[in-house]
Amino acid sequence: MGAVRDPEATKARIFDAAVAEFARHGIAGARIDRIAEQAKANKQLIYAYFGNKAELFTRVLQKTMLDLAVAVPVDPDDIEGWIDRVIDYHATHPEVLRLLFWEGLEYGADTELPDESERRDHYRRKIDALRDGQERGVITDAVPARDLLFLLIALANWAAVVPQMRRIVVGVEDADRDRLRASVKEAARRLVAR
Repeated sequence: MGAVRDPEATKARIFDAAVAEFARHGIAGARIDRIAEQAKANKQLIYAYFGNKAELFTRVLQKTMLDLAVAVPVDPDDIEGWIDRVIDYHATHPEVLRLLFWEGLEYGADTELPDESERRDHYRRKIDALRDGQERGVITDAVPARDLLFLLIALANWAAVVPQMRRIVVGVEDADRDRLRASVKEAARRLVAR
């Protein structure tokens, strides 16, 4: 009796291998051969299921961003708690920021992303949540909601994006990490204060 084929399990293995490969090597450096080997799948299946390497990267990033949005929705009523949840999410899912960083390196500021309109919709929902908080008077309206989102994301994520700077500037002890987290939350609280 031959092995039972399970296309969904194969797709999941390919996807997980692609996340790891793209996070480690970026779009240009990633290799479909390594993804196939790690996923125990052949290259033709990868192309059949996901398209070319750039299309696979786009699908990987779409899914990881959706997972983040579902796991950590913007909460204008609890910005400090939201910052905590963002920091914790990225600590347990470091690949998300790595994928975004690679995307920035590969596409730059002027090249439209393959899924840019969907990404705009993704961020528009976050901006709308902050705008709602502004309209209800729970956070400042002195900074436009879209700029506020960008600044809050930067505050929450910068230490994870450049861990070498965090190590050199802030320190490496648990107390250093805890102090930085408290400082980031305080900065976010002040940024949104009415």
